[in-house]
Amino acid sequence: MSEILQHEFWMRRALELARTAQTYGEVPVGAVVVQDNQMIGEGCNGPIGRTDPTAHAEMIAIRQAARTLKNYRMPDATLYVSVEPCTMCAGALVHARIKTLVFACTEPRAGAVVSSAQVLDNPGLNHKVEVLQGLMADESSILLRSFFTSRRENR
Repeated sequence: MSEILQHEFWMRRALELARTAQTYGEVPVGAVVVQDNQMIGEGCNGPIGRTDPTAHAEMIAIRQAARTLKNYRMPDATLYVSVEPCTMCAGALVHARIKTLVFACTEPRAGAVVSSAQVLDNPGLNHKVEVLQGLMADESSILLRSFFTSRRENR
């Protein structure tokens, strides 16, 4: 399988997880950690249901991956996420030594990779994360817009 097809396969899984989060009333974000083309961790947003402000999809996926590997560092792993990570999640990528981040759509307000901040470009960091952005961005953007439109209509 080509690298592009692998990226699409895993991003589709992240989008499935985002839709799962939406069914629970959470902001639709999904994330998958992959190493050697095997899923080692996955998660969907859960701050509301878990009563945990750190229960972002990325954090849940990284925690699960660390348990799978029995190591808090994963230098050969790729994180696929349906939306640009926030500051907390971008920091977790560095601490986990994730090799590559692949995200679908940008998040103009809280995105901390290319939007409101460029956390991963900080020259003081001791780890550099490769970043690929825009894969399946339209699908993710539509999912987010429909979620927030629905919430506004239900108020």
